[in-house]
Amino acid sequence: MAKLRGAIVAGGTTLARGVLLMSGVSMLLSACSSAPGMRMITPATLPIAAQTANEPAPQLQVPITDVNVELIAKLREEALRNRSDLPAALLQTSSDGYTLGAGDVLQITVWDHPEFAAALGAQPATPVRDTDPTNGIVVNHGGDIQFPYVGSIHVVGMRPEEVQAVVTRGLSKYFKDPQVTVRIASFRSKQVFVDGEVKAPGAVPVTDIPMTLYEAVSASGGFTATADQSHVVLVRNGASYTINLTQLLEQGKSPAQIVLRDGDLLRVGARDDNGVFVMGEVTKPATVLPMRNGKLTLSDALSQAGSINSTSADPRQLYVIRGSLGGSPQVFHLDAASPVSMVLANEFELQPKDIVYVDGNGLVRLSRVLSLLLPAINAGLTAAIVTK
Repeated sequence: MAKLRGAIVAGGTTLARGVLLMSGVSMLLSACSSAPGMRMITPATLPIAAQTANEPAPQLQVPITDVNVELIAKLREEALRNRSDLPAALLQTSSDGYTLGAGDVLQITVWDHPEFAAALGAQPATPVRDTDPTNGIVVNHGGDIQFPYVGSIHVVGMRPEEVQAVVTRGLSKYFKDPQVTVRIASFRSKQVFVDGEVKAPGAVPVTDIPMTLYEAVSASGGFTATADQSHVVLVRNGASYTINLTQLLEQGKSPAQIVLRDGDLLRVGARDDNGVFVMGEVTKPATVLPMRNGKLTLSDALSQAGSINSTSADPRQLYVIRGSLGGSPQVFHLDAASPVSMVLANEFELQPKDIVYVDGNGLVRLSRVLSLLLPAINAGLTAAIVTK
């Protein structure tokens, strides 16, 4: 009787183990059919905010578009239609000429009359700092200068030749046919400000030679390695203009035609602001940056991320999610299993904040399911053995 009772207990334990194993296998099989992953179906759905707390979140239908030659041509046409050209007023090769302002330094020479040299003052010939005036007559805050025999002259807004004419007329009352030369010794009243991704940001003085956009950048040390030359912002009189230098060159227009004015602010954007997120089964998931010309293709992004992981990725499931932060997201799908598809990837241009996702293959998803479920199954078997 005791042997029979022991056999029944042992059989019950074995049966319990079998039940646990069968249930574990069934869980594995069901999990394999619904293995976690980012594979999308057409159309994809995204939850959006519900109107009230009691209502379920409605689903936003997001169509998935295959990347092909027709799509690339369509996207290029849309980019051309949405491209905003610069106002014609910004593209000019000449200016109205330099006019004097407070702080400028003049050198006024009266030939054959060396006694007027004392009017230039006793400033040192070599300034200690860039902001120090050179040897000459400084235009005061009121816009006036003082010159012997002529008196006070209001010179703000005048050109050097106009000041020369005023001084000549004044001296003609005391000297016969005076020969006068007026030149600007130091330009200090007008300046533009260069900020952002340049090596030496700061104020750049405006001289009598028209200052172009390239000259202002060059005077600031040039572009840095992280500069985005497709995103240069010019702020003038409260209005902002975005300048795409790469696009201008493609249109046959020279950025040297953009002449800056007093008070302009020029800001060079950084490529870090326009990164693209590459994640999933790639060698190095990261935020990749556009090229210096501001462009970034899908193949460029994959290359910066170390390319697709050949052991874990499913190259047929490559997606680009665009506009995820806005109200109208788009999803593009590329079957990258064929090397020919890389030609399409090289022509597909990404936009800032795009998300590139490479899905894993079935074996990788199964491995991840097993890594999630095996600890629970082992715990159950251990508990059965302990209870025995």
